Amino acid sequence: MCKLCILTNILEELKNISEINKLVEHFFRHESAKMISVLTGIFGKNNLILVEDIVQDTLIEAISNWTYKGIPENPVGWLYTVAKNKSLNAIKRKKHQEKYISESLYFTKVQEHTKLNSVHFFSEESISDDQLRMMFMCCHPSISKDSQIALMLKTLCGFNIAEIAKSFLTNKESINKRLVRARKTIREDNVPFEVPSKQELDTRVEAVLEAIYLLFNEGYSASNGDKLIRTELCQESIRLAEMVANHKAITNKSNPYALIALMQLNSSRFKAREDENGNILTLSQQNRSLWDYHIMEQGFSNLKKAANIEHISKYHILAAVSAYHCSSKDFASTDWKSILTLYDKLLIIDNSPIVILNRAIVLSKVGKNKKALKELEIIENDKTIKSNHLFYSVKAEFLVQLEKHDMAKKTLKKAIELAPLTQEKQMLENRFKNLF
Repeated sequence: MCKLCILTNILEELKNISEINKLVEHFFRHESAKMISVLTGIFGKNNLILVEDIVQDTLIEAISNWTYKGIPENPVGWLYTVAKNKSLNAIKRKKHQEKYISESLYFTKVQEHTKLNSVHFFSEESISDDQLRMMFMCCHPSISKDSQIALMLKTLCGFNIAEIAKSFLTNKESINKRLVRARKTIREDNVPFEVPSKQELDTRVEAVLEAIYLLFNEGYSASNGDKLIRTELCQESIRLAEMVANHKAITNKSNPYALIALMQLNSSRFKAREDENGNILTLSQQNRSLWDYHIMEQGFSNLKKAANIEHISKYHILAAVSAYHCSSKDFASTDWKSILTLYDKLLIIDNSPIVILNRAIVLSKVGKNKKALKELEIIENDKTIKSNHLFYSVKAEFLVQLEKHDMAKKTLKKAIELAPLTQEKQMLENRFKNLF
């Protein structure tokens, strides 16, 4: 065979491997949390690491098998069958039987599951119920709030450590410590794998919704990779929130509906956020005919469902902000004064640096550039802001508007340096060239 033919074959093989890796990653996002939830219900909550290992081994085997044998007709069914077989092999090993026999409830359940076929092993009903149990186990009050959300993002949402660290605006070492503490608490406090009683539901639901919102934010503006938007993460976020809203035990559905509305209204604008070359388009540059008005209507409908409540959450306010953007016929007609009023209310609930940053942007839109810049000075030394490229990008824009060009140039360079995605760096570099 000629060298060119060999090279062509190698390149084709590498292409196939790349496509398979992307497919496995897609299934990891969509199916790993389901498998982890069901297997936790079988093996017991004290064996989360074993469960995660089984799921990870399944995905590794998928990469190896599919690379050489091709992608099966039903890849999801293939994953569940392999996960089931690996689980049964773990059960059969005497050392695991001895380990799990003390947990009689789980061992009995394991024995029952060994008699079932793969369809029932991972049935839709079993998956849905166990995912809800997993959500609430992760959000048990004995676990710290930060650890609750980190554990949910890891076990239920398929996040890696780097993605969780970005969501918390912290480092990977800190996230690892939180996960270790959370798993230790689950073991030592015997945290139940169940949906809590009605008395506990409201407080526990809030932690669940916070984790889902962080998942959506990672999809809305990715922390790494070559895509600005990770649509599958956003879709998964909406699915999880709908699972919470639709559960019969949850009577106060206003906050779940408000979060769903927020995510749907934001995701309705996805197709207009990039041009045909993948360049980022700001809200003022977007072609609004590309917005998905079907998803938008669903968002408005869910916002209406969320309205009948005395307590207003941050999701209600942020969804209302998004609704103003969606209902404006063009950027020039955006009702910035009403949006500013909403942010004033949001500050009472959540005065975090990110909220202050976003409110400062709105202040500038109503002509209060000096005040907007002063608001940024309040948060500029916050440790969660110092590594945030958006802070420096926004600050540079304010400085340009106030004709402080030397300071603006230095600040925009800092934003370019910190931008995590290629598209974001390119957008900021283009802005730098146009301004200076």
